[in-house]
Parts: sequence; C-alpha cells; structure tokens
Amino acid sequence: MRKATIQVTLLTALVVGSAGAWTAASANTEAKAPEKFTTFCVPCHGPAGKGDGAAAAALNPKPRNFTDGELMNAKTDAQLIKAIKEGGAAVGLSSFMPTWAGQLSDEEIKEIVTYIRSLAIPKYQPKW
Repeated sequence: MRKATIQVTLLTALVVGSAGAWTAASANTEAKAPEKFTTFCVPCHGPAGKGDGAAAAALNPKPRNFTDGELMNAKTDAQLIKAIKEGGAAVGLSSFMPTWAGQLSDEEIKEIVTYIRSLAIPKYQPKW
C-alpha cells in the first residue's frame, strides 16, 4: 500500500473514532472549546497544540504548532476560521486537514480559534 494511502487511512480512522466518541459523550451537554479541541484537533496537533499528535508522525507536511506565536500571531482570525471550517487545502495548507463545517457550528469554530490563540507564545495581541 502506498504511504499516502496509509496516511489518509490512519487520519480518517482517528478523526472518525474521535468524532464518534464526542457524539456519544456529549449527547445532552455542550462541550467547551478545550474539550472540542481535544476531540477534533488533538489527534494531529497534540494535547498542547505543538503539532505532535498521534497522527502527526504519518503526516507530511506536519500539523501546525499552535504554540509558535510568531507564526500563529501573524494569522488572522478569518484565516484560522476558514482552515477549521473548510479544511487545510482551502487556505493553501495540507489537504490532510479535514473540513469541520459539518461537525462544528460557526460559534464553536470561533471558540476553538480563541482557544488556539491562547496557546501561542508570545500571546496573541489583536491589532485594533
């Protein structure tokens, strides 16, 4: 089997498994941004957002390191929202990053962006 096929299969299995766990665990309660980050982002981006999740070893390019303030602080909220909502390819990043529009509302995506911003070092300072 080709390496790319194995990578896609691994990523799909992680995402589908995680999404199913989230649905079962939160049937009546709304998860907060850190919990949604854990469900949807941690498999690739890792628990601390450093791009070192379980699936990251099989991915090329590697997932973004959200703690890299120089990189992340240069991104607009609109760019981050689009990446989460429409997938990595929509913003010129990896096509392995799936679209989450069907699983997350616009409000949930905005909350995840706020959470991701909290991981950056140095901290994000919005430009007014």
